[in-house]
Amino acid sequence: MTVEYATERGPLRAVDDVSLEMKEGEVLGLAGESGCGKSTLAFSVLRILPKTAKTFGSLELDGENILKMDDSEIRRFRWKSVSLVPQGSMNAFDPVIPIGAQIVEAIKTHEDVNTTEAWQTTRKLFTLLGIPEDRVKNYAHEFSGGMRQRAAIAMALALDPKLVILDEPTTALDVVVQKQILALLRHLQKTLHISFIFITHDLSVLADIATRIAVMYAGRIVEIGPQEQLFSNPRHPYSKALISAIPTIDGPKSETKAIPGIPPDLISPPNGCRFNPRCPFVFEKCKQVEPVLEEVGSNVEAACHLLTMVRDRSS
Repeated sequence: MTVEYATERGPLRAVDDVSLEMKEGEVLGLAGESGCGKSTLAFSVLRILPKTAKTFGSLELDGENILKMDDSEIRRFRWKSVSLVPQGSMNAFDPVIPIGAQIVEAIKTHEDVNTTEAWQTTRKLFTLLGIPEDRVKNYAHEFSGGMRQRAAIAMALALDPKLVILDEPTTALDVVVQKQILALLRHLQKTLHISFIFITHDLSVLADIATRIAVMYAGRIVEIGPQEQLFSNPRHPYSKALISAIPTIDGPKSETKAIPGIPPDLISPPNGCRFNPRCPFVFEKCKQVEPVLEEVGSNVEAACHLLTMVRDRSS
């Protein structure tokens, strides 16, 4: 799939020929710096990109191509099959309508239930998320940041979707509340068997929840594999750099290293590997030929000429 934004300077490919799949009940982490295409990739699943965006390719859920749905089909699809927990929980709710009433409205829009049944479901969701059910008629400003985030998750779960997209759901929270939200998400995923796409620039968050991690850079996936392997043996230089930038409190002391430079301009990306201007291992082929995702280990794929060269020599 490819997603282009129309700009005054020309088309900007925020997602460039990305291909991946998810299994039921899986938690797929999308990691990378800001501007690497993570949110664009995930929001295209819900078809909520701005009008300046054009999407090409195929995007399927249970064999149904989301990109070919008409307006009425996509309205039924949203929240019923795929839902979203946005980054800013304060902006997820109308400030002049009680949070519970907004969840009731979503339920009644998609389900053939009466108002009493919808309120019962909302109260159950509050209890499931650890919010006292007597708070259903409170407004967003009456909730703490952590409670608003729980309420946003409750709204996303209201119609029992198959897939929930979590867009930086813990970024604005302090570390204590962040840990509580992650524990809650793990519990929900195990008990309800929901699939999650978890978007973050913080790889350390994915260590607690992800099944697999896809690392994105400049609109492309540069490495994808099981969470344990990515942290114990990152293959792509960009993945290694992201992990090196995470401070640790155990193990040998080492300096936390920032990645030099900035991601490229996606209207005119560099030739060859898009990470080559920032890569400490760059050689001539990296500047000329764009690498493709290839298997470099058990269930691990990466797009790096150095890795494939080492693999070919060893074989």
